Amino acid sequence: MNKVKDTEWLYEIKPKGKFIDLNFKEIWRYRDLLVLFVKRDIVTVYKQTVLGPLWFLIQPLFTSVIFTLVFNNVAGIDTGTVPSFLFNLSGITLWSYFKQSLTNTSSTFTTNANLFSKVYFPRFISPLSKVTSGLFKYAIQLLIFIVFFLYFLLYQGKEIGVGHTIYLLPIVILTMAMLGLGVGMILSAFTTKYRDFNIFISFGIQLLLYLSAVMYPLALVKEKLSEYYWVVEYNPVAQVIESYRYMLLNTGSPNLKGLFLSFGLSIVLLLVGLIIFNKTERTFIDTV
Repeated sequence: MNKVKDTEWLYEIKPKGKFIDLNFKEIWRYRDLLVLFVKRDIVTVYKQTVLGPLWFLIQPLFTSVIFTLVFNNVAGIDTGTVPSFLFNLSGITLWSYFKQSLTNTSSTFTTNANLFSKVYFPRFISPLSKVTSGLFKYAIQLLIFIVFFLYFLLYQGKEIGVGHTIYLLPIVILTMAMLGLGVGMILSAFTTKYRDFNIFISFGIQLLLYLSAVMYPLALVKEKLSEYYWVVEYNPVAQVIESYRYMLLNTGSPNLKGLFLSFGLSIVLLLVGLIIFNKTERTFIDTV
């Protein structure tokens, strides 16, 4: 009689019993798929458009010009020795990355319902690819910021420079990535059941823009609207943007305490987002 030899299974289908089930080995095994998703997100966003990747440059530049005209020239917000355009551009580059990460992640289940229902792969790869591909757009916009920074410094003779905490820039980017990913995965559970929640997210992000110190320094709010300062002070996105602007332009306050508190909160939100995302993943196909 032939003896049945024990073999190692490549895949094992079993119920998920862990509260947070994030199998890093499995995600690493599907790293090629992650790279494919990232390339897809970068290529297809502006495919069949006239200007193509130039939109990566046009959006922050035009937004910075509008912010400069409205908030600095009309409303009279003072940015000190830092040119208003450069001040706004620095905040917009980081804010755009956070906004894109959150909005794209929040619609993970609704936009990928057909794919999720046909083939198996770690679902976490999908929102992770959105946050990763957003880094490409952010890198281009940061390069444009550097070009204008050098222009104002060398040709305009402006008194600008980088802050002494510039070495913490990777922490800032990682914090924004985790905030966008964590909050986005939390919201993905609501957008799966309630489609009109997408409208709420769009409205909420527009409101959050004005509460995140993108176009004004925190010191100005503390000086003129001290009774409402707590609204901005306890906003982790505002703390990160203020620290980010100090790193790039040496303006405002470094506020390392606020930065590291935001970093810790982003980790908590990411873990909560993973819990909700894993729970929604099991039943979302019945509600989409």
